[in-house]
Amino acid sequence: MSERHLRIPPAARSDLSAFLGRLLRTDESAVVRVRRRGTDAVEVWAATGFGVLAVRVLPGAVAPDSLVASAPVLAASLRAGDGLTSRRSARPDDELDTGYAMDSAWRGALPPSSGFVSIDSVPSSVLRDLAERGAAIGRETGGPAGPPPSLLDSHVLRVDDGHGIGVDVALRTTFALQAMGFAGDGPDEPVRVRATATWVRLDARYGSLYQRAVAGPKLFV
Repeated sequence: MSERHLRIPPAARSDLSAFLGRLLRTDESAVVRVRRRGTDAVEVWAATGFGVLAVRVLPGAVAPDSLVASAPVLAASLRAGDGLTSRRSARPDDELDTGYAMDSAWRGALPPSSGFVSIDSVPSSVLRDLAERGAAIGRETGGPAGPPPSLLDSHVLRVDDGHGIGVDVALRTTFALQAMGFAGDGPDEPVRVRATATWVRLDARYGSLYQRAVAGPKLFV
């Protein structure tokens, strides 16, 4: 086994392929950061084209404990026989081709793994509706490059715990939730909202999103 490797069992390859496919529709040159989680799982992190971090946990193993790889390379590896290499290679059957190391392409630290306070849950249908309304406004106000950053930073939803603690969800986060397909199709699918002083985190059925807790104008509430 090579010193730098990513191993994903066959049963989880379709989930990784879906994650990468949706990511590449937001940024065709995206990179992913894979980090070990426990003894038999990995976290697959990506910066979406909306400026929001997305992560999905899958069974697998990675060495070193964290590596950065090209999302197009991983996606191509999955398409080419589920990432299996030719018989001439000594690579194990469940090991993916991660290409060249791209650690310098990853900017910024990952959010903390603990310290998040639970705020409340929001039905996925609410977030989906906000994304659709924002997209309509974006088509009216945006240019060839898409919606302006000021629109993406707009706060479209205030989530409160009922005891004076609340956070704002930005339009860019609702776009990312839609684009990554994390919430599933059910209208009442709950999306849990948690936060620290610097991050707002949305936990859905198929993954989590992390938005920087930054100031922005209110668009919808």
